[in-house]
Amino acid sequence: MYRKPFSLAARRAQTPRLAALMMFVLLIAAAMLSACGSAPAAQTKAPAATTAAAPTMAATTAVPSASGDTIKVGVLHSLSGTMSISEVSVKDATLLAIEEINAAGGVLGKKIEPVVEDGASDWPTFTEKATKLIQQDKVAVVFGCWTSASRKAVLPVFESLNSLLFYPVQYEGLESSPNIFYTGAEPTQQIVPGVDYLLSQGKKKIYLLGSDYVFPRTANKIIKAQLAAKGGTLAGEEYVPLGGTEFSTIISKIQEAKPDAIFNTLNGDSNVAFFKQFKDAGFTADKLPVLSVSIAEEEVRGIGADYLAGHLVSWNYYQTTKTPENEKFVAAYKAKYGVDRVTDDPIEAGYFGVYLWKALVEKAGSTDVAAVQAAAKTDTIEFAAPEGKVKVDGASQHTWKTVRIGKILPNGLIEEISSSNGPVKPDPYLKQYDWAKGLGG
Repeated sequence: MYRKPFSLAARRAQTPRLAALMMFVLLIAAAMLSACGSAPAAQTKAPAATTAAAPTMAATTAVPSASGDTIKVGVLHSLSGTMSISEVSVKDATLLAIEEINAAGGVLGKKIEPVVEDGASDWPTFTEKATKLIQQDKVAVVFGCWTSASRKAVLPVFESLNSLLFYPVQYEGLESSPNIFYTGAEPTQQIVPGVDYLLSQGKKKIYLLGSDYVFPRTANKIIKAQLAAKGGTLAGEEYVPLGGTEFSTIISKIQEAKPDAIFNTLNGDSNVAFFKQFKDAGFTADKLPVLSVSIAEEEVRGIGADYLAGHLVSWNYYQTTKTPENEKFVAAYKAKYGVDRVTDDPIEAGYFGVYLWKALVEKAGSTDVAAVQAAAKTDTIEFAAPEGKVKVDGASQHTWKTVRIGKILPNGLIEEISSSNGPVKPDPYLKQYDWAKGLGG
């Protein structure tokens, strides 16, 4: 079909419209190229197993949800798998704090809306769920993780998507991230004092036993340096897979080594198997004490006090800690979850972490990540926690905490037998110790 050509005047009239169309097409193309760009450098820190779930650059535009009358927050713990023995109760304590805060008026006049996810004791699943909470649910903060493997799996997600994680469990230190607040102990607030206590009691020959992942291996690297500097002796060092239950060979090696004490960094269900087989082999706390840093009242309840009575632990809080705030906390926790339930250190750190976040947000006047980080740098954020006063260290985003060595009682509770008599300033890179130079960080 023949069409009459445009006149010159008609062509001139079309020129501005064509130019505008071309500019629109170029802008769309540029946006697509930007969205498909390379992943940020922070993502390269993720463990190989988590890279499939790594977020895309476009996701950095996600904005925390604080619209209407609610602020969404994430709660990410292992509700199934080998770590559920420890993590379910931390989730419960986090929800208790949220419920209390909402009853008192919320945060910035808004109610907190928790979104709960199951990390399933699987590090790639933690990465997937953290990404989902930030990108899809648009939470303002996430409270969660237990093992260092899960924390290190999600760390690049929080850094690349610029979100915040409140981590409630003691760990191996040698880390600091602007996107993580650490409410559990670092080594100078748990591991190092635990070894010092053993040495002070004449236990010089120490056997190291742990689960085979980053926390036990790094903790034991620190302990070996500490023993070498303070006249201690390494009696042996063994690891089992996380969730491993076969200890007969290791117990035989312990019998041959004849240590003065065992420093235990096993996690999860492995502790159940170890202490039962340990007792069956004829060992008792008076013959060979075990000092644990991942067994608290909740784990004692799961393992059985008969297997643990007399053994030692190093933490910052026990259900028996004597403060007015703890009396209220224990009563509220049992009222909500049952009189047979117990509180412990990670449970308490998960609980007060929500209150520290509330204080930071109210200081900042916003849930904005940069504003919350700036509020932390003031070194003024503190809370009367069940364990006593805790305070956010602005330089490291770790928490000032009191050190407490405890002995497990036949009734399953833990008696404090030594303490630092006040909060200890966090030192996650152990800079105060000459013997720790070169350990990392």
